[in-house]
Amino acid sequence: MRKLIVTELISVDGIAEVEKLPSVTWNDEMNRFKEDELADSGAMLLGRTTFEIFAGSWPKETGDFADRFNALPKYVASTSLKALDWKPAELLMGALPEAVRALKQGSGGNIYVHGSLSVARELLRHGLVDRVRLLSYPGAVGQGKPLFPVGEPVALELISAAPFSNGVVALEYAPVAAKS
Repeated sequence: MRKLIVTELISVDGIAEVEKLPSVTWNDEMNRFKEDELADSGAMLLGRTTFEIFAGSWPKETGDFADRFNALPKYVASTSLKALDWKPAELLMGALPEAVRALKQGSGGNIYVHGSLSVARELLRHGLVDRVRLLSYPGAVGQGKPLFPVGEPVALELISAAPFSNGVVALEYAPVAAKS
C-alpha cells in the first residue's frame, strides 16, 4: 500500500505560508531533503491553489530535478477546475477521503502532498496521513495559516530530526493514529 506523506515548509509556531517564513539561505542540506522526497515520490496530491501555482512555474524549470518533478503523476483535489494543463494530471472525483483511500490502494510509489493546506488538514482529520515531513524555519511568525487543524489535537510520533547549518530543522513524524 502506498503511503501518503504531507511535506511542508513551516515556522516554529506551525505557520505554513511560505511568503511569511523567516529568510534563510537555501543550502545543500535542504536540497538533499527535497531530492530524497522526490526519489521516494510516486505521485503528488495537490489542492487547486497549489496546483495552479506549481503549474505556472514548474513547467518552465529545467534540469534533472525539474524534469523528474514535472513527470510525476498529479492528482488534484478541486471542485472548480475543469482542465489540467500540467500533465500528467487528473482531477479527483467524489469525496476527498474516499478518493485518497483508493489512491493509497494503488501502485506506483508514495503520494506526497506539497503545500495544499486545506487538503493536508482534511486528510489529517480523516487519519489518512502516514507521515508528516517538515522543514521548520528558525522563527515564529505569529499569525497565518497553520498546518494543523486549529482546535483539533494531532498526536505525532517523532521519526527523525536533523538540524541544518542554516538553522532549518528537518523533522519527520508519524501521526499516532495512522496505519503504517
